[in-house]
Amino acid sequence: MRPDWKGVYPAVSTQFRADDSIDFEQNASMWESLIQDGVHGIIVCGTVGENCQLSADEKRQMMRAAVEVVAGRVPVICGVAETTTAAAVQFAKDAQAIGVNGLMVLPGMVYRSTEAEALVHYQTIARATALPIMIYNNPVSYGVDVSIEGMKVLANEPNIVAIKESTTDTRRITELYNAFDDRFILFCGVDDIALESLMLGAVGWISGLTNVFPRESVAIYTLAQQGRYQEALEIWRWFLPLLRLDTIPTLVQCIKYAEQLAGRGSERVRSPRLPLAGEERADVERLYQEALQSRIDLGKFGL
Repeated sequence: MRPDWKGVYPAVSTQFRADDSIDFEQNASMWESLIQDGVHGIIVCGTVGENCQLSADEKRQMMRAAVEVVAGRVPVICGVAETTTAAAVQFAKDAQAIGVNGLMVLPGMVYRSTEAEALVHYQTIARATALPIMIYNNPVSYGVDVSIEGMKVLANEPNIVAIKESTTDTRRITELYNAFDDRFILFCGVDDIALESLMLGAVGWISGLTNVFPRESVAIYTLAQQGRYQEALEIWRWFLPLLRLDTIPTLVQCIKYAEQLAGRGSERVRSPRLPLAGEERADVERLYQEALQSRIDLGKFGL
């Protein structure tokens, strides 16, 4: 049941055409480029993928397309962000039939659950599928924190195997290890604390800005895994100003605009989101251009 999930997993954006329909050709090109750049897995239909702006049918189309394009080269994990537990259960069953490798499960959307309600939500989904499940614990965005005591409940579900830790508190990683040893696969889910999280024992990084600079993201992970922290720190300090964009309310627009600047995608988003404008747009372009001008030659690290 325990999958070999580790490394850098971009939470990919969903590319749209000018008429607001999904651009499956552009998505396929983006996924292929990321794999060629060395990422270790793909997350579709996450927050950056505008899950809640996709119809039920579109989400299933995205899963099918990703499974076909990736073709088993890296794991494909799909976000589960439904408004009811029943809808999430059906989604999990459909995902298993489509052939994704796992699920990244969020609490029920719109209604802000208590921890007890979130635990039942997660348990119910886990018991409806044989797929391995990653709990996306993001109290900052979704209003509910699964505590250490809550994770003790979820540890009884054999297919709940991983945690995307997004409390923004790096102490939680140590607390999880102290409580569970290696029972759960731990991923960092906040871009601007990824290096610290890897140093503390996280084995993976789910990232938005990896969509823009995948090779640098993979290099940070690789160097950290080799204990070459001083070298990783050089890349990290270069990358951090851009990584901060993952932590603000307009993270999707910021990441997609940066993707466009990098020639890796389009900034088009679905309403109610609007493309960046004014000073915020100028700031993202400035950060991207500064990063491009001071980009580090990864060859110096033998990578």
